[in-house]
Amino acid sequence: MNSVNTKDTIPFLDLATIHIELEEELTEVFKRALHTAGFIGGPVVEEFERAFATFCGSKYCVGVGSGTDALRFALIAAGVKSGDVVITVPNTFIATTEAISQAGAELRFVDIDERTYNMDPAKVLEYLENRCTVDNRLGVVIDNKSGKPVTAIVPVHLYGQMADMDPILEIAEKYGLMVVEDACQAHGAQYFSKKENCWRKAGSVGKAAAFSFYPGKNLGACGEAGAITTNEERLAQKARMLRDHGQSKKYYHDMEGYNGRLDSIQAGFLTVKLRYLAEWNNKRQVAAHKYDQLFSPVDGVIAPYCPDWAQAIYHLYVIRVQDRAGLQKHLAEAKVDTGIHYPVPLHLQKAYHGLGYQQGDLPIAERAASEIVSLPMYPHLTAEQQSRVVDEVVRFLDREMLPGQVRAGCPSLEVGQGTA
Repeated sequence: MNSVNTKDTIPFLDLATIHIELEEELTEVFKRALHTAGFIGGPVVEEFERAFATFCGSKYCVGVGSGTDALRFALIAAGVKSGDVVITVPNTFIATTEAISQAGAELRFVDIDERTYNMDPAKVLEYLENRCTVDNRLGVVIDNKSGKPVTAIVPVHLYGQMADMDPILEIAEKYGLMVVEDACQAHGAQYFSKKENCWRKAGSVGKAAAFSFYPGKNLGACGEAGAITTNEERLAQKARMLRDHGQSKKYYHDMEGYNGRLDSIQAGFLTVKLRYLAEWNNKRQVAAHKYDQLFSPVDGVIAPYCPDWAQAIYHLYVIRVQDRAGLQKHLAEAKVDTGIHYPVPLHLQKAYHGLGYQQGDLPIAERAASEIVSLPMYPHLTAEQQSRVVDEVVRFLDREMLPGQVRAGCPSLEVGQGTA
């Protein structure tokens, strides 16, 4: 990943520019920490927690050491325990599933929606109806394969767009399951709930939600950091104890916990940057719409699909093509940096071989994983840079065609699909 823009190369991500622009404000945060020796917890962390809770439209925010900590602590605080089964998707970073496993639960994967790449509610329902049994005596859903109770769903708001939450919540209510959002890529993304007839932000919809502030996120720290949001006071209080060795107060441990506290310097950096997040997200949206327009007449490319119930904040701009390796090679030679998020679905990773999944079990996620390419996307991306990126994509597609051949799109979807 190239984080510094040069004259010739279009970087995949430019982390330097925003920090240079905010250098004075960020330096003041560091100086204040040096002068007060406030390095862990305290007023600076509490200030950020209040600000981020307000931004997300939630009552409580608990700052932690990373996005992985956030999801692990959120699951444990919500009530997931050893021996449970938790449902999630395979096309996400492994931190999602590590958090579930480290909370003591067993994973069950369901396939994704072909257009949004997010959890398909119909697949969740299919799993519960066909691969589980409702124990009416105990009032729980039992996974037929393991005989363990299914207790939670973790939808991942991938690439900066929220999953279709209304039907997921309806299914969860029907079967008595908890919903914990993985919002690590969705700072400020919104979902229109038809049930509530209003827009809801990521982090305010489920029982709890987890955010990552890894430097490359839309809201990124200058190091590792994360946060949990929730509307439940008891859950927030338990998460606070979990992050700090189970302490209810200093040296009084109500439970065994973890060392997962948020550094005050990182919290201070995040408070500064949070003031600019809406502006940065808006610039990403403008850039995404520009890409959509440029790709709209191009056959052979599937652009991101954003349904009318979603307001994406484009953490990533991901297209699909048939010859992904060829395109990446061409773009690299043209000095355009790209990424793949993610090349191997988790159910096929060596780490989860013991779960027994096979190639073909989750065909939509598997097919998408072989076709996706993440293009440059960041707030300071220029229209000229975007035109050059798209020109190079078109140049590659034209080069691959034989004389007289009509370029075909990916077989799985209609081509030239832009924002709805």
